[in-house]
Amino acid sequence: MNLQQVMEQKSFVVAGDTLNPEKYAYKIKEAMIHAGYKVQCVGKELASLNQTEGEIDVLDLCINPKKGLELLKECKKDFKSVVLQPGAFDDELVAYLQENKIPYIEGCLLVGLSLYKT
Repeated sequence: MNLQQVMEQKSFVVAGDTLNPEKYAYKIKEAMIHAGYKVQCVGKELASLNQTEGEIDVLDLCINPKKGLELLKECKKDFKSVVLQPGAFDDELVAYLQENKIPYIEGCLLVGLSLYKT
């Protein structure tokens, strides 16, 4: 899946500090909601991906890689792909995604919105 295909999805979960207007997770959440996407937030709003409602198309990690890896390991819900925001991934996280055959891209949803807004 590439960034354009990610932006064609409807249901997103943003993992990170989505309550602090200074943080990128907050900016991503607000921009995605404004653009009409369904967005749920894990980190400061919900503690786990398992607490989200309905289907998840895309998990956007905008969080420390260690916390992102913890979220993935405890997740019992299905999702189509993961977006790794700049600074939100490390070798261990990428290895986990590859070993578990979880589709992912390294990218930014704010860039995706500017290029492929639906």
